[in-house]
Amino acid sequence: MSRFNYLFLKSQAMALLVFGQRGAALQRFDAMLALVPDDRYALGSLAHVRAQLGDKAGAIEALHRLVAVHPGHAAAWFNLGYLLDETGQKAEAEAAFRQATRLEPKMDRAWYGLALILIHERRFDEAVEALRHNTELQPMSPYGWYQLARVHADRHEPDEAVKIIRHLKGFEPKVAAQLERETGLRIAPSA
Repeated sequence: MSRFNYLFLKSQAMALLVFGQRGAALQRFDAMLALVPDDRYALGSLAHVRAQLGDKAGAIEALHRLVAVHPGHAAAWFNLGYLLDETGQKAEAEAAFRQATRLEPKMDRAWYGLALILIHERRFDEAVEALRHNTELQPMSPYGWYQLARVHADRHEPDEAVKIIRHLKGFEPKVAAQLERETGLRIAPSA
């Protein structure tokens, strides 16, 4: 009977979310957790909806609970890191992103989140390493390349930044132009 109740609550929560009734959906997730206290889906959904409603502290609490009972869930560690970073808890965010990358080394967004934390802390050598992982995993995304060029410029390595700007000109010319403006580095057009 409790399995049926759980599935009924889950279907209600999903329908409520479709119709934008997040508060009512939260009640269903809480009821699901009363039936199955360590349920990964309910905990993740609870965190997601709380974050959408602006309750970052509540979302972080749900994510802490989720990673405590499901420590191998890399996406939960990433989401926790993201929210911790947003709330200024940089050291805790770094630890969460690092755990996500340990569990899932191909999670490009966790490498990127980690890199942003390291850049903020001016730990450029470590940031370069994280950004290299990110750009290997997402070679056509300009975000990691942009940050990598900025780090090289901040480290007074203009040759490395120029290589990246030249690379970006091949597929993201607007980002390359932005980097040229921001860094003052100009790349001559190829002959």
